Amino acid sequence: MQELLSLWQDTGLAQMQIGQAVMMSIGCGLLFLAIAKNFEPLLLVPIGFGTLLVNIPGAGFDLAPVYDASGAMLASGGLLYYIYHVGIETGMFPLLIFMGVGGMTDFGPLLANPRTLLLGAAAQFGIFATVIGAVGLTSLGIFDFSIRDAASIGIIGGADGPTAIFVTSKLSPDLLGPVAVAAYSYMALVPIIQPPIMRALTTKKEREIKMEQLRPVGKVERILFPLVLLIMVALLLPTAAPLLGMFCFGNLMKECGVVDRLNNTTQNALINTVTIFLGLAVGSKMSADKFLNFETLGILLLGAIAFCIGTACGVLLAKLMNKFSKTPINPLIGSAGVSAVPMAARVSNKVGLEANPQNFLLMHAMGPNVAGVIGSAIAAGVMLSLVG
Repeated sequence: MQELLSLWQDTGLAQMQIGQAVMMSIGCGLLFLAIAKNFEPLLLVPIGFGTLLVNIPGAGFDLAPVYDASGAMLASGGLLYYIYHVGIETGMFPLLIFMGVGGMTDFGPLLANPRTLLLGAAAQFGIFATVIGAVGLTSLGIFDFSIRDAASIGIIGGADGPTAIFVTSKLSPDLLGPVAVAAYSYMALVPIIQPPIMRALTTKKEREIKMEQLRPVGKVERILFPLVLLIMVALLLPTAAPLLGMFCFGNLMKECGVVDRLNNTTQNALINTVTIFLGLAVGSKMSADKFLNFETLGILLLGAIAFCIGTACGVLLAKLMNKFSKTPINPLIGSAGVSAVPMAARVSNKVGLEANPQNFLLMHAMGPNVAGVIGSAIAAGVMLSLVG
């Protein structure tokens, strides 16, 4: 009888706590959204599964290794602990993801219409506005966020998952789970969140504006741009160099045309492999004690506000630019300034087609879209420089 009792106590059912059961259901919910609703499946599938693993009672997937006084290992760590330590704590996974994203990015629309760089910059205002809001809510006693927490939450507004993970892993590792889930959830919800904001801030006449065809961009321009961009930004803001450096390196491999094998590996095998481990590492921070608290609700709410402000600022700046420009800009492309590539650009194009079936804005919207990636990396560097 004693042996049966001991066996029962070793089971996960006997050790299960309510919080763990709730988090396992949340993990199943993320898997449902990814598989059934196609919401960012490449990340939400490994994140959801990692959430299941880390909340299995007694499995020890996230346990740290144990050492004695002499430094000898008494017990090894869990699988998810090592994945997180190697890839997230060091910042390696987000940087490799950025290199792959750079390899898939076309700077042509931005180079053909450099004004759209301003739209990408305007969309980052949501990041800094949310940081101020998080600090304000803390001063009112509603939440308990430090300035480092506020910076990690604000970066959600850039709608750039790897950037949010990179900044949060450096500033507030305990918030990594909710910040990553919020960032990728809002990226997936771009087609739902953005159109009402875009329609509310523009008139039908503005949405019907047709833009001139973009000029062809030469190969020399494409090769020089990532080099010039990196040097200029890195010299002014070295903390942005890791993210932007890997992004520009990936893009240079794409545009130079002499390392096709490396470029193909970066765009496919490497980024896919890293994405798997990145998702599992984020899932390792989705344990009940880290996720189930009042602050998580605040993170999700403030992240949504940051994303909405960024969308609105891009649209409003485009409207302002039209006051001083002889060549009209369709304000809808301003919403693509958030760096959800290429989904935000597709949404701009879709809303434009609704107003005018002959209005094709996709390539025009890709300018502020890739500018948003640059802007979010620079915003991350500013955060790390100020509060890191």
